Amino acid sequence: MKVRKAVIPAAGLGTRFLPVTKAVPKEMLPLIDTPSIQLVVEEAVRAGLTDILIITARGKGAIEDHFDRSPELEAELEARGKYDELKQIRELTDLAQIHTVRQHEALGLGHAVAVAEAHVSGEPFAVLLGDDLIHPSVPLLREMLRVHERYGRSVLAAQEVLRSEISAYGAITPEVVEENLAKVRSVVEKPPADEAPSNLASIGRYVFTPEIFDALRQTKPGHGGEIQITDAINLLAQEQAVYAFTFEQGRYDAGNKLDYLKATVELAIERDDVGPGFRDWLADFVQRKKLL
Repeated sequence: MKVRKAVIPAAGLGTRFLPVTKAVPKEMLPLIDTPSIQLVVEEAVRAGLTDILIITARGKGAIEDHFDRSPELEAELEARGKYDELKQIRELTDLAQIHTVRQHEALGLGHAVAVAEAHVSGEPFAVLLGDDLIHPSVPLLREMLRVHERYGRSVLAAQEVLRSEISAYGAITPEVVEENLAKVRSVVEKPPADEAPSNLASIGRYVFTPEIFDALRQTKPGHGGEIQITDAINLLAQEQAVYAFTFEQGRYDAGNKLDYLKATVELAIERDDVGPGFRDWLADFVQRKKLL
């Protein structure tokens, strides 16, 4: 069955970006002028997924507002003759069919995905995490959907990281199938570096068969007392093949302050409106700092 729906968990507390996330959803933190969650939605749309469920929580109303119409703002922009800006905000509501549902308790990513069961209605679906931003030029999700269409099974995005960093990820035990593709024998959530089965990390893009929900129902609280998606994937892999699609470049950990800054700089440099001036300033800034 062809994948039509995407799920974006956006119920986390965003503690890595306090104090700003005390009042502002982390998914609304902008890269230049675009909230990170909009970039994730646009990625899903580029891959052909236009039925999108966002899992929210208390205090996340700004996410719903962002993708909703704003008649007062639209009228004001039209009255001022700001037609480019008017076109831009109207296009937001036409990006996709955006649905929202709340995760009432912060019980982990696995629990958040389970909240989507009624919406996906027994179909395969994609999950995109907002902390992982993929450069628009990298067709990662599209390639993962092709793998799913070929094998009819779940697919994880995977990337090699430094051994010293693997404790921040789910570490995959892979069985190589072909270039950029492996079967997942197991996934260990945030293992100590010296105990990790590999340095191949599970990254925040997934394509799941609906059987993931049966696995989630069997999953007990694990690392951090939460329902871990990695534990459910391990159970699923005992029943049917699960694949890891590996890629190398174009990913930013937007939950990490340094990566967030890198993404902001790289995306700004590529923009037609601010890119030329920003490149000139950045080159001058680097030169001046070298002279100090």
